[in-house]
Amino acid sequence: MEALKEGFFIMVIGMGTVFMFLTIMVYAMNICKKILDIVNKYFPEEVVNERANHKNVKKKSSDNDAEIALAIAAAIHKGAVES
Repeated sequence: MEALKEGFFIMVIGMGTVFMFLTIMVYAMNICKKILDIVNKYFPEEVVNERANHKNVKKKSSDNDAEIALAIAAAIHKGAVES
């Protein structure tokens, strides 16, 4: 019976420690959020309009299609030879 009481006591101490750590962590995260809100007020991030930039960017066409086809053919041939 004494071991059961001791085990329960150790469990309560461990769970209390975890609870206190998590509580402190939540408060620390909230403080960091407030600090970052203040910093962001004075140093805001640059807003980039993705739609405007997307219209000006053209897709690059692949100039090495023949090389890619050759590499695929060589790989298929190597697989057929090894089998």
